[in-house]
Amino acid sequence: MQKWHISRGNGQVLSVVMYDFRLWRKNPRIGITFSLAFILCFLLSDKVVRYAEHYDVTMQIFEPFIWTFSDSNSILLASLLLIFLFADMPFLSSGTPFFLMRTKRRSWLAGQAVYIVAATVLYMLFVLAATSVICMNRSFVGNMWSETAARLGYSGAGKRIAVPATIKTMEMSTPYQCMAVIFGLMLLYTLLLVFLMLVCTLYKGQIAGMVGAFSFSLYGFLLAPDTFKTILKLSEAESYKANVIVGWLSPLNQATFQRHNFGYDLLPTLGQTVGSFLILIAGCFCLALRLIRNYSFLFTGTEGGI
Repeated sequence: MQKWHISRGNGQVLSVVMYDFRLWRKNPRIGITFSLAFILCFLLSDKVVRYAEHYDVTMQIFEPFIWTFSDSNSILLASLLLIFLFADMPFLSSGTPFFLMRTKRRSWLAGQAVYIVAATVLYMLFVLAATSVICMNRSFVGNMWSETAARLGYSGAGKRIAVPATIKTMEMSTPYQCMAVIFGLMLLYTLLLVFLMLVCTLYKGQIAGMVGAFSFSLYGFLLAPDTFKTILKLSEAESYKANVIVGWLSPLNQATFQRHNFGYDLLPTLGQTVGSFLILIAGCFCLALRLIRNYSFLFTGTEGGI
């Protein structure tokens, strides 16, 4: 009997997820979001591609993604598009009353959470694919750093054109390994952003969800080492301390690959960052489970709520 209830609950969650994805066909925001994501990837990775074309050198196929999203501002811009993608949270539609009459609120919310995770993964895979397609005619798939990466890192050209290609990154990892880590960090950051948006929406409505998501993004943008150094006119020693403090306090900085402890400073390690993100995401989901108990479901064309 217990196994039957578990399988039934899983089936209800899966039904909610499949229904939400079917709504993509009638939602123009989906096409707009992914189109804007492709344009964003083109604009952000264009410097690397133009550099390779200028010197007639090749790139490893994931290098544009690596160098583009090794920068916190690029991660922030890519994550902001998810606010637009999930603007209709908590995804109420004509089919919602049907699910609420046949499932528990917790099962319905679990379905929404799975949908959020799946949609965010698809979005991130699209971003990865977009940066790879943009440089496809001048790239190779081998798991080794290219001549373009060597030129950008060892000659200092990366700093001149504002591309974060560092020797440290190339010496401590391979392109596939580095790509996987950056992809994971971005995914966890965007999931935290969206789950926080879900909590704010369930607490005070969709406007509160949007405000919460933008406030979270603004917090990460303002809490940056360069901002502290410029405003407070810090010395090099003070700048290092500020960098360490910000590295621990800012989720956006923790989502940035190069701002981690690789054995010689006090910044958070990759393991600590992943653990922190998972705890915060789980905490947001647990809070959402509490809020859904008293959430009033209001539907257009009805006079009341559920």
